[in-house]
Amino acid sequence: MNNTVKRSISGVLFLAIVLGGLLINKYLFALLFIFMEISMLAEFYNMTMGDRYPKSRFFAIAIAVMAFCIVFSVYAFHIPIKFTAVIALALVGLMSSSLFVVDKEDFHLFSNLYTGLFYIATPLGLSNLIVFDAEGNFSGLLMVCFFCIIWASDVGAYCFGLLFGKNGKKLCPAISPKKSWAGFWGGLACAVLVSVILKLTGLFPHPMVHCVILAVIMDIAGVFGDLFESQWKRIYGFKDSGSIIPGHGGMLDRFDSTIFAIPAGTAYLAILELL
Repeated sequence: MNNTVKRSISGVLFLAIVLGGLLINKYLFALLFIFMEISMLAEFYNMTMGDRYPKSRFFAIAIAVMAFCIVFSVYAFHIPIKFTAVIALALVGLMSSSLFVVDKEDFHLFSNLYTGLFYIATPLGLSNLIVFDAEGNFSGLLMVCFFCIIWASDVGAYCFGLLFGKNGKKLCPAISPKKSWAGFWGGLACAVLVSVILKLTGLFPHPMVHCVILAVIMDIAGVFGDLFESQWKRIYGFKDSGSIIPGHGGMLDRFDSTIFAIPAGTAYLAILELL
C-alpha cells in the first residue's frame, strides 16, 4: 500500500477515535487518555532505557495510570482531593525501590523514569481540568478545540515549510534540520485562523481576543514540545518514537506538541479564571 494512502487511512481512523473519546462520555475519554499515556511512556522508556530495568519501568507506568485515575475521580466522582497524596506516596515508593536494584551499572537511567512521569503523565493528568467543570460535568468540546488548534498548527507548519521553507532559514537546525521559520509562521497563522473559525461557529466559549491569544500561546508551546521530543530522538538515535500508527510513527510522535500545548493553554485559561 502506498505510504501516503496508509498515512491518510490511519490518520482518519485515529482522528475518529480521538473525537469519539472526547465527545461521547467521560469513560471513553479516560480510556483514550490512559491508552495514550501508557503508549507514550512505553515509547519514551524504550527510547531512553532500552530493555533495562523493566520492572521499574512497569512500576512507573502503573503510577502514571493510577495518578490519572485519581485526578479523574476527583473531578468525575468528587472523591476527596486529599486522595491525591497517594500519588506522592507512590513516587516515594518508586524512588525507594531503586535502592534494591541489584545491577546498578546503568543506575543513571532511573532519572528517565522521573522525567517521563513529569514530561508525559503530568500534562495528561491536567487534561481533566479541561473536560470537567467545578460541578463534575463532563464536556470534551474545549479539548476538541485544543486539538483543532494544535493539529492546524502542525498541518500549517508542514505545508508552509514544504512550500516556502526548503531554502529558507531553519528554525532550529541542530535539533530538527527540516523545520523552518516559514513553517513556524505558517503554523501560527493556521492555528489563529482555526481558533477564529471555532469562535465564529460557536464552538469556542471564550471571547475572541482570548481565542486568538490562546492559539498563539498553544502554537508556540507546541513548537517547543515538538523540538523537545526531536532532541530526545536525536540524542538516542531514533527516527520515530514507535510504530503504533501506520505511516505516522509512534504515539509520542503524534502528541509531542500536545504535551506542551495542553498545559500552556490550561494555565492561560486558569490564570484568567476562564475554566
